[in-house]
Amino acid sequence: MIKLLAAFLFLGVSAVSATAQDTFWVQIEARKTLTGAQDRAREYAGTIDSVHGYYLGDGFYGIFIGPYSEASAETALGTLLGLGVIPSDSFVKNGRFFQQQFWPIGGRTASSAQLPQATLETPVSANISDAAPLSDETPAQARASESELDRPAREELQKALKWAGFYSAAIDGSFGRGTRSAMQAWQVANNQDPSGILTTRQREMLFDQYNSVLEGTRMRLVRDDASGIQMQIPTGLVAFTEYKPPFVRFDPSADVAEAQVLFISQQGDAGRLKGLYEIMQILDIVPTTGSRTLTKSSFEIEGINDDLHSYTSVSLEGTDIKGFTLVWPAGDEARRERVLDIMKSSFSRLDGVLDPAIAPPNEDQAIDMVAGLAVRQPRMSRSGFFVSDNGIVATTPEAIESCERITLDREYEAEPIMTDADLGIALLRPTESISPLNVAAFEIRTPRLQDQIVVGGYPYNGVLSAPTLTYGQVVDIRNLSGDDRIGRLSILPQPSDAGGPVFDKFGAVIGMLLPRIDGNAQVLPPEVNFSLDAGQITATLESNGITATRSEDTQEMSPVAMTRRAADITVLVSCW
Repeated sequence: MIKLLAAFLFLGVSAVSATAQDTFWVQIEARKTLTGAQDRAREYAGTIDSVHGYYLGDGFYGIFIGPYSEASAETALGTLLGLGVIPSDSFVKNGRFFQQQFWPIGGRTASSAQLPQATLETPVSANISDAAPLSDETPAQARASESELDRPAREELQKALKWAGFYSAAIDGSFGRGTRSAMQAWQVANNQDPSGILTTRQREMLFDQYNSVLEGTRMRLVRDDASGIQMQIPTGLVAFTEYKPPFVRFDPSADVAEAQVLFISQQGDAGRLKGLYEIMQILDIVPTTGSRTLTKSSFEIEGINDDLHSYTSVSLEGTDIKGFTLVWPAGDEARRERVLDIMKSSFSRLDGVLDPAIAPPNEDQAIDMVAGLAVRQPRMSRSGFFVSDNGIVATTPEAIESCERITLDREYEAEPIMTDADLGIALLRPTESISPLNVAAFEIRTPRLQDQIVVGGYPYNGVLSAPTLTYGQVVDIRNLSGDDRIGRLSILPQPSDAGGPVFDKFGAVIGMLLPRIDGNAQVLPPEVNFSLDAGQITATLESNGITATRSEDTQEMSPVAMTRRAADITVLVSCW
């Protein structure tokens, strides 16, 4: 069950009509320094609504959620503790003796803050020296307050300076020369005294700028027990839609149509992790351009195009595979980076993984969908076959016309090394090293008429995951115009079989199936098709420095063996 961990769930029982003397709060933390308390209040406010901070006296600053009636405060405390979003030592406290409010900035005393009808507009000044940092500070005072920052707070300050464009070094929490220069540059840009030491108020200004980009995103902590994942997501832009194992889908709920979040959860091992890595890359929401890393225990995928910028992070711990995907519109990089940073830092694994049976099959299933998400489809798919041990593929030029990207078996990128449109052949080289299971062995002797032949190919644009055999006969060793480089076949292939190898009964390649081309005034019978002669293919290979393998098979091949050979050398060539 999805639970949105925000205090507004409980505000329906808050003491709206209560007097200032009987308002109650859930105290979640107390700090000895104002700066430390402000930093912690800011962190809580990024997760939970209705966070307030008040000076308690005796040098302590308290962080609270509320206000409530006493009974409602007890209920809220129990619920928040049960959800695990507040410290285990949190407790209910009467707000009667609260003093100066320090969070949100510019607040009033607890008394005036609780009465909607109150007309006090001037903050009540606290008669304590610790409240002074709310005013501007001298450099000495600024350095003293800065010294009270712990390492995480210092790192957050560096992140804010980096986001603002003033800091480019490592986020290490050490305020060296680079950090001081960045502080000074920020002060100059914001019409502040360029001392190189940020006062408390200046730090607040910086963080206000840093967090302003998140306006409207409503970053809230979401806990999903079904998938065993908890993290902050932009609930102002996405909302829970459905379970589609291995995904929990949060689809757009606002005017940012491209925003989307996926929780990823399934059981498995390193093999299944790699399978998920490959599946993610064929989804529409994961553009093909961008960095990819895969190890035995994790992977990251970044996808970038003109419309989308997506990021996926998944890891394997024990037998649990868990992670998330953030999809964001291109051109909104500042906000995307902040949202992603919060999601990364808040991601946590709970017990359990998503049950595959949670979403039974329905009528919406489709071959071009994975768990309800659209699969990216190529503009055109044709067939091809391996002609060398280093993965060179022969295919038809039709397969690679006007392509932004070419893939082999939808997994390996490839590039053309030659194209002969007149002959009807193209050669492709994979951009990374691959080792085919087998390569074509050519028979260049003239085939006999009426001999049975078999074409290996991927009909229906590669819908089937393995090549299919289509049987036919050799009708003529020339085409209809008498060109002896092209043979005529009697066979009924599909358009995407074009480029596939033509085998004889011994398993030798005697040609390559050519695309079907009908004349303007004539339409040939469907069984009339043509193949490029093996001698022309081998000559093309050798002219490009590729040694063609010659067939030495003399025994007729069984259907099972023929199917295996075709599967080993036939390739799906996709144009994107």
